[in-house]
Amino acid sequence: MKTKAVSFLYFLTGILYIILRDNPSPWLNTGLKALIMPLLIAILIINFQNSLLSMLMLAALVFSWAGDIILDFSFVKGLICFLLAQVTYLFVFSLTPGSNILFKNKLYLIIPVALYGAGLIMFIYNDLQEMRLAVMVYALVILSMLASAINRLRKVNRLSYWLVLLGAVLFVISDSMIAINKFTLNFWGAEALIMATYVIAQYLIVTGYIRQSADRMV
Repeated sequence: MKTKAVSFLYFLTGILYIILRDNPSPWLNTGLKALIMPLLIAILIINFQNSLLSMLMLAALVFSWAGDIILDFSFVKGLICFLLAQVTYLFVFSLTPGSNILFKNKLYLIIPVALYGAGLIMFIYNDLQEMRLAVMVYALVILSMLASAINRLRKVNRLSYWLVLLGAVLFVISDSMIAINKFTLNFWGAEALIMATYVIAQYLIVTGYIRQSADRMV
């Protein structure tokens, strides 16, 4: 019951931020955004397992929280925070005990991820200028995070697998829209779409991990 109540508040806060994002007060915008991740952290803590992976999950959310706030003031510093979050998620998914399918008989599953990343970089490359190296490193890390989510196939139950995988995909889509909107093509509704996919992505990853932990302590 507690998880459902906090989940409601989490999405309500996200929706309010999206609706009110164009108000003239930057402090209201930042304040609302700063409330989103703590609610997700609360959901994780309510369902917390005393394990290394749970601690890493908590760290990933804290890095994301810092990124939400700092990104409004410094793109590069915010990018570093989210880079740390992606690296931490990568560790969580990779350290989950079980069979590593990507290194055995399903290496072909990585092809769509690699093609997507190559296509995105080619699309925005000429517009990146001095940010080329930073964006390419971030793209490599987040796509590795997605690959590690795919690799959970035989490590966890089916519901946990698909929740985390869908969350990882939406996270990649959200960050792709940030890159496209910032560097190449400023498109209508970008901020709302970016935030909506981000809020859903983070929730799916956390709830998927909780479903995994419900079956066994990891």
